[in-house]
Amino acid sequence: MLLAVIADIHANLEAFQAVLADIDRNRPDAVVSLGDNIGYGPDPEAVLRLLWDRRIPSVRGNHEWAVADPARERGFNPQARQALIRTRELLSRDSVARIATYPTSLSLFGCRFVHGLPPNDTSTYLFEAGDVTLRRAFARTPERLSFVGHTHMLEAASRIGRDVERFELSLGVNPLEASRHHIVNVGSVGQPRDGDNRAKYGLYDDKDHSLDIRAVPYDIEAVVKKIEQRGLPRRYAERLR
Repeated sequence: MLLAVIADIHANLEAFQAVLADIDRNRPDAVVSLGDNIGYGPDPEAVLRLLWDRRIPSVRGNHEWAVADPARERGFNPQARQALIRTRELLSRDSVARIATYPTSLSLFGCRFVHGLPPNDTSTYLFEAGDVTLRRAFARTPERLSFVGHTHMLEAASRIGRDVERFELSLGVNPLEASRHHIVNVGSVGQPRDGDNRAKYGLYDDKDHSLDIRAVPYDIEAVVKKIEQRGLPRRYAERLR
């Protein structure tokens, strides 16, 4: 089975469309989103509609949760709160109600999908999790392979007996040893923070246990212009460049 995994679209329609075009060329059997489909970017409604039109299942990211439940804005910095408020204004009531129903995790195709850490943590960053936290996450997750978002970085951790090994992922094909348990972040579609501003996603092939990290160019300046026009913090435009 070939599985496409996308994360952290962050209302960046141009990046999402470019990634979907690349996905379609590779013809995976399924596509799953790891949440934070909205927030920061200028097109939250269009991104959600495209997800739903394509019938792509998604877990709840911390941005979906905060838009649906404003009390959760307290965990965000002032600029992120400003972006959340503007995102809520740009969404229809139906869309806000629908993202409120997103699950915190999914178990599909023999894999676990969650925004933060498995089995169902929405807000913990992989790079902040200590070895004790990671061992606990591995122990509580029955699936051998978990996909996470949230950090916008290409990174992974594996369990080797009781030990934890962390490693960076590279563009192209990354082997994932079948005898180990893995937590993998495939990077961000709409707000990459790995020094490469192309949109990232992953293609996992369960036949040879490999993960192909794809980097897709798109029209960044078009997104920058829309962020400015729609009254979102300029910081999120500059981060794209």
